[in-house]
Amino acid sequence: MPIVRNLGRAASQLLQSSGCGCGVSIVPVRCIGVSPRQVASDASFHSVTFSESNHPRVLITGGLGQLGVGLAKLLRKRFGKNNVILSDIRKPADNVFYSGPFIFADILDYKNLREIVVNNRITWLFHYSALLSAVGEANVPLARAVNITGLHNVLDIAAEHNLRLFVPSTIGAFGPTSPRDPTPDLCIQRPRTIYGVSKVHAELMGEYYHYRYGLDFRCLRYPGIISADSQPGGGTTDYAVQIFHDAIKTGKFKCYLRPDTRLPMMYIDDCLKATLEIMEAPAEALTMRTYNISAMSFTPEELAQEVQKYVPELEMSYNVDQVRQAIADSWPMNFDDSNARRDWGWKHDYDLAELVTTMFSYLGSDSRIAQAN
Repeated sequence: MPIVRNLGRAASQLLQSSGCGCGVSIVPVRCIGVSPRQVASDASFHSVTFSESNHPRVLITGGLGQLGVGLAKLLRKRFGKNNVILSDIRKPADNVFYSGPFIFADILDYKNLREIVVNNRITWLFHYSALLSAVGEANVPLARAVNITGLHNVLDIAAEHNLRLFVPSTIGAFGPTSPRDPTPDLCIQRPRTIYGVSKVHAELMGEYYHYRYGLDFRCLRYPGIISADSQPGGGTTDYAVQIFHDAIKTGKFKCYLRPDTRLPMMYIDDCLKATLEIMEAPAEALTMRTYNISAMSFTPEELAQEVQKYVPELEMSYNVDQVRQAIADSWPMNFDDSNARRDWGWKHDYDLAELVTTMFSYLGSDSRIAQAN
């Protein structure tokens, strides 16, 4: 097996025989000489016997972030609840824990992660563990460990066990010398945040592992993602989520970016749909390993105008955070995602007006919104 951590087949099985130590009932790999068919028929999780099928066996790392829970819900609906394992290092809410398999998985613990992949016969891995832009700048050593060292562990395990690996990238993978309007798939990048640097590293390492070892690596550069069922997580684009919560609660919103700061954005349903589509796309249809995807592009001022159709008395003010403003000024204003639309048929469903309507329909019927309607 041509990868960095080639321990040999016998050593590999000995290492995996002790179980994952995470408090979940997982059947360990049997002794050498037992056929893969026998192992597969006995493998279990949460005492549930998995039926043999053509469905992928999915692991999502960093699954309690903005995207993981929604992705798990989508994949479970498509592939069956017990075929999708959500993981994180944090304790999940009850509704998440009881909605399907959940497991503790620390991506910095290589041996534990490897055991999880083997013992649960994982075939698809979605790697969402990462520190976002603003949070990463506040703790560069931790961001370097999680975003880069954790990625290396995932790449080695995916290559060794022939997984289809998805690692999200970001508008933050571009820098101030990148073309910004529009930004193509292939151009100079050179970001100036540890988050962006780690994502460029992930893109290039994934492409290298694809050509060097045949790893089925797939990656999308996400724009700013907006969703109603998660709180802002420290990203530079999170103003576009917070504005809805503040508009409903107080009727006032103070934005940390300038009113004319244009950035590409996307509603979460489009993001999750694109993620599933790229993973299901035939390998022969893909002309590259990393694609831009986009749906809309707007400024805080344009978003506020659309929000004011529902909350007319919204008071919008600006208190520019120089750190996040500098980050936003180095990012694309518009994404060119023509390659994704051509190669695997990407097409978004939500524009700005539909995004705002959907957000308010999810966030409740405050009296201000009811009067506006």
